Amino acid sequence: MSRQPTKIVSSEHLVSETSAELSEFEYGLIMASNAFNRWMVRCMAAAGGKDMTPVEVSLLHHVSHRDRKKKLADICFVLNIEDTHVATYALKKLVARGYVKSEKTGKEVFFSATATGRELCARYRDVRERCLIAALKESGLVNEQIGAAAQLMRNASGLYDTAARAAASL
Repeated sequence: MSRQPTKIVSSEHLVSETSAELSEFEYGLIMASNAFNRWMVRCMAAAGGKDMTPVEVSLLHHVSHRDRKKKLADICFVLNIEDTHVATYALKKLVARGYVKSEKTGKEVFFSATATGRELCARYRDVRERCLIAALKESGLVNEQIGAAAQLMRNASGLYDTAARAAASL
């Protein structure tokens, strides 16, 4: 008699008979999200950016991306941040620390990384190479697996966004 493998979930009361795998995936997302947030904060601290939140770290990296000025709405759209107040507050903190500058053009405010912010991102990259990339090489995971997981997570993000819109209309 073949025995079904045990599903590893965080909330057995949510497990669906239709897709127990979704509950497993959600538990993995919770664990990965918390681990990634902890990693970003500790990596940034090691790079010299003390007491930054995961949102601040994400925003600094995105504002530094391609060295282009970005509007708040575009930043929130790309990072899938629904509450613009959270992003606005974090950006104000980054401006106060000298990592980001804001510039008003007409009615729009644009954000960009300062030289100090770009230097901090470069140090973050160095720590990332020494700690995370080194661990990746030792883990047995290959880049193709990482790429497939990234695609799965982007697809799941769309699924959850669609479901969130449906739930908001109930």
